[in-house]
Amino acid sequence: MEQYDIIVLGTGLKECILSGLLSQSGKKVLHIDRNPYYGGESASLSPLEELHRKFKVPGPDQSMGRGKEWNIDLIPKFFLANGDLVKLLVHTEVTRYLDFKVVEGSYVYKARKVHKVPGTEEEAMRASDLMGMFDKRRFRKLLLFALNFDMRNPRSYQDVDPNKMTTRDLFCRFDLGLDVMEFTAHAIALHNSESYLDQPCGETLRRIRRYSESLSHHNPSPYIYPVYGLGELPQGFSRLSAEYGGAFLLSTAVDEIVMDDGKVKAVKCEGKLFHCKQLICDPSYVPHRVRKVGRVIRVICLLNHPVKNTHEVNSCQIIMPQTQLNRKSDIYISVVSYAHNVASAGMYIATVSTAVETRNPETEVQPALELLEPIMQKFVSVSNLLVPNDDGKQSQIFVSRSYDALNHFETEYQDIRDMYRRITGTELCLGGSQRHNSHTSDED
Repeated sequence: MEQYDIIVLGTGLKECILSGLLSQSGKKVLHIDRNPYYGGESASLSPLEELHRKFKVPGPDQSMGRGKEWNIDLIPKFFLANGDLVKLLVHTEVTRYLDFKVVEGSYVYKARKVHKVPGTEEEAMRASDLMGMFDKRRFRKLLLFALNFDMRNPRSYQDVDPNKMTTRDLFCRFDLGLDVMEFTAHAIALHNSESYLDQPCGETLRRIRRYSESLSHHNPSPYIYPVYGLGELPQGFSRLSAEYGGAFLLSTAVDEIVMDDGKVKAVKCEGKLFHCKQLICDPSYVPHRVRKVGRVIRVICLLNHPVKNTHEVNSCQIIMPQTQLNRKSDIYISVVSYAHNVASAGMYIATVSTAVETRNPETEVQPALELLEPIMQKFVSVSNLLVPNDDGKQSQIFVSRSYDALNHFETEYQDIRDMYRRITGTELCLGGSQRHNSHTSDED
């Protein structure tokens, strides 16, 4: 009988991160995936022919270059340079296995045009096509206030109570116009709906500061992206898990999750039992333990040109605020290219994503697709947004949430942090090097 502390089903990014963290903490971990590759729902496909096979479309055309030069993310997202997931990468030293490049531009859609997002005082004063002179000064004052604001230091509050004053009132205090409020909230604070307006402003101030600090780390945008695509991340955390004794079984079908008195007891794979105390998995392994809370549309577009009005950058993020399109949620466009070793020379991958709001998802993203024309080929997917029915504490089965439509990983990190707390009963602490701490404790 093989006994493990934890069995992990699926090699998606969240599952691999948790596997690496728990292996580091001394847990005996077995990682199983039905697929022959890492990444699960968040995989990167290579060569290009794999993308065509997955979507059951003919191709690729010879003009797209060699297929092996492509690595296409199924769920593209960027990292905020000063965001929580990057801090986790540094904390675990998985950065040893990865190489990042800066995303070259951050843009926002306004009045049917694309504009550069100002994230510093200097950029705010230069943003002539996005703000008038008086708006620039007001926005600059808000930016300076957010940069100096610290929830732990009441002296930085001035007359703003971050726990009581709403964001709407905060923006009124700085006399911001509606247009400035919009791009500040959606392209800088990265809110994806209007609910933030009537919530305490502390979170919005934290987000503005996070964006600006990320930008100060890596001009000309606050975003970074791994060379060879996001598929490198699950593999990096899998290597971390293996370094601490984690075992892996790929191309292995799961026959049954064995329960005993309402708690997980074992996983049966191809007739063999693997016993465990806890189980982590993505929604596809336990469809009866999750519920649908929405849908996400993603359109992967292959281009042979940079996106118009982005100063011909090789990579960028474009946010289309909901109010510009009479929607309830924003539309995101992420663009990467040969510069990140994910496409053939001169080729680009632009992916449109958003929450589905109607019965015609493709019609919803048409304004975004128009920005990308001409499009050589596109691949459309609509997936359910699934969340677990319960917290898993009774069954000891902990299920991750589906990946949302947002352009960054901050909500995914929140899911990882929440799952870690429920699994271990302790908070995920990012202070210092976990690898160094683990080695030190072993020596003690």
